[in-house]
Amino acid sequence: MTKINISEDWTATIVGLTFVAAALILFIAGGEFIIPACYKWTNTKELYSIFNTSNILNIFLWGFVAWIATVIIFVLQGKSIAGTRGFAMLYLIAVIASLIGGNGIVNDLGLETVIFSLIIGLVINNIWGTPEWIKPALASELYVKVGLIFLGTTILFQDLLKSGALGLIQAVVVVFTVWNFAFWLFRKLKLDKELSLMMASGVSICGVAAAIASAGAIKGDSKKLSFVVSLVLVIAIPMIVLMPFLAHLIELNDTLAGAWIGGTIDTTGAVVATGALFGEEALKISTIVKFSQNVLLGVAAFAIAIYWNFTQQTDRRDLEGKKPSAKLLWNRFPKFVLGFVLASLFFSLFFAGEEFKPLAKSLKAFQTLWFTLGFVSIGLETNFRQLWNSENKKATLAFIGAQSFNIAFTLVVALIVFGL
Repeated sequence: MTKINISEDWTATIVGLTFVAAALILFIAGGEFIIPACYKWTNTKELYSIFNTSNILNIFLWGFVAWIATVIIFVLQGKSIAGTRGFAMLYLIAVIASLIGGNGIVNDLGLETVIFSLIIGLVINNIWGTPEWIKPALASELYVKVGLIFLGTTILFQDLLKSGALGLIQAVVVVFTVWNFAFWLFRKLKLDKELSLMMASGVSICGVAAAIASAGAIKGDSKKLSFVVSLVLVIAIPMIVLMPFLAHLIELNDTLAGAWIGGTIDTTGAVVATGALFGEEALKISTIVKFSQNVLLGVAAFAIAIYWNFTQQTDRRDLEGKKPSAKLLWNRFPKFVLGFVLASLFFSLFFAGEEFKPLAKSLKAFQTLWFTLGFVSIGLETNFRQLWNSENKKATLAFIGAQSFNIAFTLVVALIVFGL
């Protein structure tokens, strides 16, 4: 009997799209894929309420579905399903991270569940060491790629249309200019191309999701990705406080403040928190501008994948110093990007209305779960001292420099576009 051995990219795409299709079929039939477990709380009473019988069953059911998906992944890749026995521990850590990330104060700071999953994994690995029996279940890149398929279902072109011409103009100008400046700066400072691409995407498009998507598009090092994600989230915290203060200081109105905030802060959660601090109109405009940048993620991921495959010549024996052939480009092209774009187009065309909110909620929760599992894996595989090496210290200063340019340039663009 021939053993199945499908590549990681195709496996992520097949499994992700299969579960999305299952959710659609159940929804159309009047059912529901699965009710996401609730982790939201602001006080001890609400925390205790999470552990009611119904929600605990949801947590177990959610984990069982994710485990089934993981078993399918292992089978498609030709791996032994015995390797999934460590999945239960990964899922338990993901649940703990979700509980921490579900706290209201943490939400107000714009912090996301993935950062806590990474921290918990790092603590376990660097203090006690990752147990050997868990290691076969660690598949950080694959989990992240599956999550990106689900992310595609939330990137809707209707959001771009809602933002209107002004939001679109600002998003395109800011993303294109800031990405190119950041990438130039990072390369000028002699950071490697792989890290530079991930950091440029994180600072210019939409933070964590952009960093993850670009890492997948170039098959980036998971340790570098964890550093970039940590950097994006850490830098966002002081910006939540500083941006409204600066906007008041230079006497921006709500519209201009919202456009500035939405175009500079790198995570959607932090944008919402910051916009709310300034005012209702600023919250609305900042969210619209950030949605415009989010929608550009699919285009950017596709462009980055093409760029990387044309410029990266790691296999001299195949390329022989020549431009890569169409066949070689296709072989190297990250297939999950096609799944991501397909999911985005399909949901934008057919499942973008208010009546599909319950479906979107389930798919969004699955996206978060896969990203969380991916970053638990990264943490459990990463030596903390390697994460913060000398190159990364330089990269941190470079990122701050790129973000400073982003703040100044986006203010100019917002004044020109929204101040007209």
